[in-house]
Amino acid sequence: MHQSLATSCPPNLRDIAARFAIAHPLGAIEPLGRGLINDTFCLDAGGQRYVLQRINGAVFPAPERIMDNLRVLGVHLAELTGTDLRLPSLIATREGGDFLRDADGAIWRLMEFISDAVTLTRIENDTQACEVGALLGRFHRLVASLPIERLALTLPGFHATPKYLKRFLSVAEQGQGQGGQAIRDCLDFVIERMWLADVLETSLKAGEIPLRVTHGDPKLDNILFARDGVHALALIDLDTVQPGLIQHDLGDCLRSCCNRDGDGTRNSAEVRFDTTICAGILAGYASETRGFLPQPDIDLLYDAIRLMPFELGLRFLTDHLEGDHYFRIDEPGQNLHKARAQFALVTEIESHEETLRALIANCFAHDLNSVAQHW
Repeated sequence: MHQSLATSCPPNLRDIAARFAIAHPLGAIEPLGRGLINDTFCLDAGGQRYVLQRINGAVFPAPERIMDNLRVLGVHLAELTGTDLRLPSLIATREGGDFLRDADGAIWRLMEFISDAVTLTRIENDTQACEVGALLGRFHRLVASLPIERLALTLPGFHATPKYLKRFLSVAEQGQGQGGQAIRDCLDFVIERMWLADVLETSLKAGEIPLRVTHGDPKLDNILFARDGVHALALIDLDTVQPGLIQHDLGDCLRSCCNRDGDGTRNSAEVRFDTTICAGILAGYASETRGFLPQPDIDLLYDAIRLMPFELGLRFLTDHLEGDHYFRIDEPGQNLHKARAQFALVTEIESHEETLRALIANCFAHDLNSVAQHW
C-alpha cells in the first residue's frame, strides 16, 4: 500500500531524480509497490527504469546506517564467487555518493529496477515454495562469513518481542474499557500466550543461539521471481539487514508465504496456514544450509514459526490503539483487522504443531548429526 503521488511526493521530486547519475530525459515517475514504510517510485529515464526511494526517517532513526550496511553487504558478496544471489544495485549521485539528502534532510536513493523479474501474490506450487526457502537459505549461507560487527543496527529493537509485548500491555492498560469486544478478545489472546514473547530472547541471552546476519523482512513481497514464475532470483528491501536471529527470518518468511489469504484479510475465521507450502520452504532452506544449524537452533524453529505472527499482531494492534502512526492504512480499523488475522494465524499454526515439528525434524535430520559449525 502506498500513499498517492500527490500526498507522498514533494513538489521537487523530478529535481531529486535529476541529481542521480542517469541519462536524460526523465520520463514518468509513478508510485511503486505496496510498501508500508518507505515512499517508493518507479522512474523512467534515458530508456531505463529505476527505483527511486525516500527512506522513512521517522521509522529508521539513522538512515545513513542502512546505506552503510548496503555498501558492506555489496562488497562482501562481490568478493565471493558463484553466489547465485542477486540484489538490486545502487545508482550513484552525480557527486559520486550512493544517496542524497533533500532540503528537509530526508535521504533518497536510486536503485536498478530488475526488469526481468516479478513478485508473486501467493505461492502456487511446491517448486515455488522450495525456491523461496532456497533463496533465503542461500542468503544466510553467503552472509555467514560476514562478521556481524561490520553491520550497524538500522532498526534498534526490531523483533524484540518482549518490548513489543510490554508496549502493547501499557497502551492497552491506558485505554482500558475502550475499543469494544474485538480489542478485549485480542487482549485475552495475548495474555494467554505472553510466555511466547520470551522464547528466542531467553535462548539468546543464555548463549544457546547466536546473533547472525539476517535480512529482517523476507516476506513474499520482497522475493523476486523470474518471469516464468519458477525460479527465485533476488531479495529486495534490504533496509533491515543487520545482526539478528535466523529464526526470525525463517519464521517471518513462513508467516508471509503460508498464510494463503494474506495479511490484509478482514475475515480472521478464514485464515489458514498451508503446511504443504511450509514443507517446501523448509526443504528448500535446509538444502542450502545443510550442516549449518546446530540442534538448539533447530529446536526453536517451531516456536519461531508461531512467534512471528504473534509479534506482528502485537505491532498491528498497538499501532491501532496509538492512532495508526506506524503502518499506513487505507481505512479506519485496518490495523485491528490485520492484528486479528495474525492472531488467527497463530492459532492455525498451533493446530498443526505435530505436523510442523515432524516437518522440521525431517528437513533438518542431517543437521542433527553434523559437527560442522559454519556459522
